[in-house]
Amino acid sequence: METFFTFLEKRVDDCSSLLCVGLDPHVSELTSPSAASALDFCLTLVKATAPYAAAFKPNAAFFEVFGAEGWTALKQVIEAIDEESKRLGSMIPVVLDAKRGDIASTAEAYAKSVFESLGAHCVTLSPYLGKDSIDPFLKYPERGVFLLCKTSNPGSGDLQDISVVGADLRVRPNAGENIKGDHTGSPLPLYVHVAHLAQSWNTNNNIGLVVGATHVDALKRVRAAAPDLWFLAPGVGAQGGELEAALKAGLRKDGKGMLIPISRGISRAKNPKLAAAEIRDEMLHIKNQLNR
Repeated sequence: METFFTFLEKRVDDCSSLLCVGLDPHVSELTSPSAASALDFCLTLVKATAPYAAAFKPNAAFFEVFGAEGWTALKQVIEAIDEESKRLGSMIPVVLDAKRGDIASTAEAYAKSVFESLGAHCVTLSPYLGKDSIDPFLKYPERGVFLLCKTSNPGSGDLQDISVVGADLRVRPNAGENIKGDHTGSPLPLYVHVAHLAQSWNTNNNIGLVVGATHVDALKRVRAAAPDLWFLAPGVGAQGGELEAALKAGLRKDGKGMLIPISRGISRAKNPKLAAAEIRDEMLHIKNQLNR
């Protein structure tokens, strides 16, 4: 059965890239503070960078700020990516950066909105309400989720680095009580426990993790805890993350397993197409060096 990550891997192979192009139409970068301008901004980037993009990641907030017109523009961006994919003969997945997370009945509505109304292929979610809050999204096996694990922002440690003890965690049956590497009584950061849970929940090959490229040690720990999962690793460039260090820490043994989102490094370049091509080529060079 086709799952989200088998679909993603086909695209990665087609374009020889781990680049996830971020679509963040900041008002400061637009010709006018309007949904129409945000749409034009994104369509220009999509057309320029599609050949080098393993995925696109529109940030819902930059569309929602324009109200109903912004939501319409977001749907049009996703449709344009679909059209560009057909033109290239290779489907490019859309990861909606929305960071949803709520009780099950609300999550069902969010899942329908993201996957059925908007047509996105994947969405970022907060796992902190527990498994039942993400189950409605997992009912779409051909769609994917990236769970917030160790985020790239400086304040991520306020909660995500808190030490927890496996024996004290109230884990429901079949939700990870026998998680590999989560030794009873051994303290570990909360983000590592999230990684263990995600690995155990990934029965349909449609769960990945958000792990910031700004936290190289965390990338190593999460890769050890979740050896099979795909990571969405923001933070390279504007936030100070270093591409080579992130890839070295987070890539799977098969040279895959990471999407590297870049937004401002491409959108603010004089030539976004050239910038995307150069970033893709740099990733390939680093991967080749690591394989030697």
